[in-house]
Amino acid sequence: MIRFYAISAVVLISAMLIAIGAAIHFGISRHTAGTDPFGHCRDTQIAGGPGSIGGPFQLVDGTGAPVTDADVITGPTLIYFGYTFCPDVCPLDAVRNAEAVDILAEQGQSVTPVFITVDPARDTPEVVKNFAANIHPDMIGLTGTPEQTHAASQAYRTYYRIHNTDDAFYRVDHSTFTYLVFPEHGLAEVFRRDLSPAQMAERLRCFVKAAS
Repeated sequence: MIRFYAISAVVLISAMLIAIGAAIHFGISRHTAGTDPFGHCRDTQIAGGPGSIGGPFQLVDGTGAPVTDADVITGPTLIYFGYTFCPDVCPLDAVRNAEAVDILAEQGQSVTPVFITVDPARDTPEVVKNFAANIHPDMIGLTGTPEQTHAASQAYRTYYRIHNTDDAFYRVDHSTFTYLVFPEHGLAEVFRRDLSPAQMAERLRCFVKAAS
């Protein structure tokens, strides 16, 4: 039990430090609309622009079938990178995303939550499928080979570091951002984990409306 709490504390502190460093990189700014259809919705200024994040990926779904970004991103999509053995941060973030999706569903807007592992050695297709299903019936869990998951992580400029795998309870430090992506527009926004489900739903509503 002591070991569990120690690992939890280290993971949480690591995630907080990563988030602080990424916040400095991204910065916060209010954009004007201009030619950007999401300009009036966006709160985050992304270094290099939204087009510098995201792109094609090839992964494996919960049934073991290969999928691409085109198979997964068929409408407004929330993408989160984490790992199912994460003791606190990942489940909390995934649940937050699911609750925001449910709030929007009650208002007639559909957004698909996606969970991509950065720990494919432990997160088999069955594991990510069960994890996603326990969070939300519409959540898509994705895994793949280490090369595939690493490539997807690099496309979204996420950070992760896998610690000593000789320990069955090894931890994975990782960034904690959620990415809103549209099939027609690519990345629209990057959300931090300090937003509540209601706050995130309100922000998402603007993007979904602007894209329609």
